[in-house]
Amino acid sequence: MIIGIIYFLVIVLANTVGAVSGMGGGVLIKPIFDFIGAHTVAAISFYSSVAVFTMSIVSTSRQLTSGRKINWKIVVWVSAGAVLGGILGNSAFDYFLRIFANDDAVQMIQIILTIITLLFALFYTKYDWKNFQLSHSFWYLVCGLILGFFASLLGIGGGPINVSLLMLMFSIPIKEATMYSICTIFFSQLSKLVTMGVSTGFGDFDLTMLIYIVPAAIIGGLLGAKLSTMLSEKKVTTVFQLVIMCVLLINCYNSFQLL
Repeated sequence: MIIGIIYFLVIVLANTVGAVSGMGGGVLIKPIFDFIGAHTVAAISFYSSVAVFTMSIVSTSRQLTSGRKINWKIVVWVSAGAVLGGILGNSAFDYFLRIFANDDAVQMIQIILTIITLLFALFYTKYDWKNFQLSHSFWYLVCGLILGFFASLLGIGGGPINVSLLMLMFSIPIKEATMYSICTIFFSQLSKLVTMGVSTGFGDFDLTMLIYIVPAAIIGGLLGAKLSTMLSEKKVTTVFQLVIMCVLLINCYNSFQLL
């Protein structure tokens, strides 16, 4: 009961910020749940994926009803890549669980890779690196593949790399990138959850926690979508960078705890 309430509050906050920044709430949910330590790495990855998947449905539908224009070529090809990447990422995650004797080793791999992607995103937005202007469908597919793989493997749903890579490869502004990022998160997490359901099933997880997780994810998605339409490009960038620095600190602390 107490853990459920804590998870509820964490997810509302994380998904609100995640929807605004385009990261998805998992980038906050995963390390905070790791810090709490109430469930296994696999269970935390599952709960995070459900929360972020739910948020992506709510946020995307709100974006569409608000009348924002979407380049469907980008959505279709990036999402197709994200589906394949999500399947590969989940397979890699299962592989690591099999070859390592304990959860701590897998968690450390996730933390290290998350920190690398966080630093990439922070430096990219901070120092305004040169953008490419790729527009071929192949590059959209490659982008989605990379994003889906890391989102699924790291259990963070989307992550900071989404927005940064979209901006870097296709020269699109941050608010537009956050919208495509959330669309990508939907498909990568859908593929992950379907793969988990087919391969291992959900019997090993405490599904009663979804009573807290799903409503919290919906509330966070609605709040995030509302704030996203109100904030300027500059403020979205500020939120993005603040979240990165916060998550960096949490992940660094968690890594020291594992040593």
